This record gives sequence, structure tokens and C-alpha cells, in this order.
Amino acid sequence: MSALTHALTAPRLRRGLVLPVFLLFAWIVVCRYELANTHILVPPLKVWETAKAQIASGDLWKHLEASLTRNLLGLSLGTFAGVLVGGLLALSRTADKLFSPSFHAAKQVALFAWIPLMSVWLGVGEPAKIAFIALSAFYPVVVNTYEGVRSVSVEHVEVARVLRFTRWQILRKVLLPSATPSLFAGVHQALIYAWLGTLGAEYLLEPAPGIGSLMVEGREQFAMDVVLVGLVVSGLVGFGLNVLATAAEDRLLRWRVRNV
Repeated sequence: MSALTHALTAPRLRRGLVLPVFLLFAWIVVCRYELANTHILVPPLKVWETAKAQIASGDLWKHLEASLTRNLLGLSLGTFAGVLVGGLLALSRTADKLFSPSFHAAKQVALFAWIPLMSVWLGVGEPAKIAFIALSAFYPVVVNTYEGVRSVSVEHVEVARVLRFTRWQILRKVLLPSATPSLFAGVHQALIYAWLGTLGAEYLLEPAPGIGSLMVEGREQFAMDVVLVGLVVSGLVGFGLNVLATAAEDRLLRWRVRNV
């Protein structure tokens, strides 16, 4: 059984479906008996029909492709920068003392508080959106890379030195394998934050194709079925990214011993 199949059939996943199924049932009941304003909380069937129309016209694919492309680019930049910065802070005591306090102070600033500054520096178009997504992914990768490298056993490093490993060999054969689980945890978190950053950037910055922009258009036209289509799609994408990340982590780190 592949890692992806295992992730999709895991008991934890099946238990996780209980709440969505319950909410869907409650949604149907509320709309069926008009317990809420159905112009605001539109019936699931209408949302489904709108989704099919969006798919048939190609609009939904256009928005989804734009969001995923934007997300992947920002995620890649943020992850790459996060590994470099986290590794530097962990390996260099000087860099740690000079830059860690500033990093931890900047980390306390709410992500969306950076948008006004980014819009002044980079405008409100694609560069600002990608920079915001990259920043969303950057913080968790830095923290987890730093913790992973710093948690490597000193004894392991000393044994490598006794065996006359070069610095590159110590990094490649000792530090990197030991830090990999923590690094993957950071990338996993970055996937989640980058997707949230993608939707936020599309919602708050210049209108352009994207799932966030689709929801904005629906809100402005008071087409709540369109808003709910965007909401459901964004949730499914986030769920899919989480499943893929979990499957990749389980496959690449299958040598790891887990405490059950």
C-alpha cells in the first residue's frame, strides 16, 4: 500500500470526516426547514450546481490554477530562504546572537500586518502576493530548521570529528539526517500557512484570477453560492496539500521510529 493510499485510509482520517459530515447534514436541515436566511446560507444543492457551472465554463480551473501557481512559487521561495536562515542561525553562534532576537521579534508581528508595508514597497500585484506567501512559509521553516539542527546530539558530532569527517561530511551525514524530521515538520506547517497566505493575499491585494478573488467577486455580487464554492474549494485544496505532505513525510522518513 502506497504512502498516499495509507494516508487516505488511515483511521484518523476517517474519524476526521465525522465533523464535516455532521456539518453538511446540519446545513441541509437548516436550509430545508428555512431555519436561516437562505439568501445568505444557500442550500448545498445550489452550491453544487454553481460549482458544476464554474467547472463547465472553465472559470473554476482558471482561478484554481492561478492560486496554486502563486502558492507554489511563494512556498518554494519561503522554504528555501527559511532553510538557509534557520541553518545559519543554528550553525553559527555569532549569527545566532546577532540575528535571533530580531527574528523572534519580527515573528511576533501578525502576518497580515505586513501587507500595507509590502503594498508600498512592491505594489499590489503579483510581486507583493508572492512575497507575502513566501513570508508565510518562511517563519515555520526557520524555526523548525533551527530546532532540528540544534537538537543534534553532540556525541554524534564528536564521533564524526574523531573519524575525521570534513565539515561538509558532518553536515551531510550527521546534521542533515538528524534534522530532517524537524525540517519536514516545518515544511508541513509552511504548506498550511502558505495556502492561507495565498487566499489572504488574493483577498486583500489587487484583484486577479485566484480562489480568494473568486470569493471577493461573489461577495460583491451578493452571490453567496459563489462564495461558498470558493470556500469549499479552498478547504479541499488545504486538505489535499495536508494529505500529500503527510504521505511524502511518511515515505521519505519511513526509517524513523515513531512512538505510538
